[in-house]
Amino acid sequence: MKKLSARRRHPLAAVVVLLLALAATGGLYAAFAPAGKAQADESAQSLAIEEGKKLYAVGCASCHGSGGQGSSDGPSLVGVGSAAVDFQVSTGRMPAQQPGAQVPKKKNIYTQAQIDQLAAYIASLGAGPITPTEKQYDPAGADIARGGELFRNNCAQCHNFTGEGGALTHGKYAPNLADVSPKHVYEAMLTGPQNMPSFPDSTMPEQQKRDIIAYLETVNGEKAESPGGLKLGGLGPVSEGLFGWIFGLGSLIAVAVWVAAHTAKAKKS
Repeated sequence: MKKLSARRRHPLAAVVVLLLALAATGGLYAAFAPAGKAQADESAQSLAIEEGKKLYAVGCASCHGSGGQGSSDGPSLVGVGSAAVDFQVSTGRMPAQQPGAQVPKKKNIYTQAQIDQLAAYIASLGAGPITPTEKQYDPAGADIARGGELFRNNCAQCHNFTGEGGALTHGKYAPNLADVSPKHVYEAMLTGPQNMPSFPDSTMPEQQKRDIIAYLETVNGEKAESPGGLKLGGLGPVSEGLFGWIFGLGSLIAVAVWVAAHTAKAKKS
């Protein structure tokens, strides 16, 4: 009888066994589910790269080489990163219609999905700047005054102090930034397209880039004001004041001379 009593299971034994089974099942799920998700993401990335390679062969390889190595008609794309691809293709600068001192912005011919595929393929050729997320370039809550200071110190030499663009040497130019989206402004600072220097996060942190974007939206937005009246392309208070003195005062003197020459006394003499 004692042996039978010793072998008799505790009433809670079944509950303990069930809990252990559930824990084991949960452990197996935790062990295998992330691996399955990672494998699915890897498959999707591989598919994007393959589709991007096809698009590249049709629209880009003739200038940049079959493997992105570059040629006499286009630079190497190894290491430019997905951010450069997104900027150049989204703004219609690439594929270029014809060679020249500077490739202008034009209508985009690709969908965003195709641009993402092209970017995935180019990024697979070598590590480079990654396409920013909306959180990175969202100007909400940024310091506009600080952005203006940063823009005047780093960008105004080419784009002028309100971002309205300007001429450079040898047929090149700094484009007007009034109609450029925050994402493309961020990508341009990150990658340095064409004549523009690059400002990586090690040189200009994300917050400073957002401050500059907020400043540009303020001075070029629909609600932007010009307290001084006609801003003459945003050349600045010194240049605009000089223009006013030379042409304004000169016009007043010319009118005064004309009036004096047509008075009755002047006619008699």
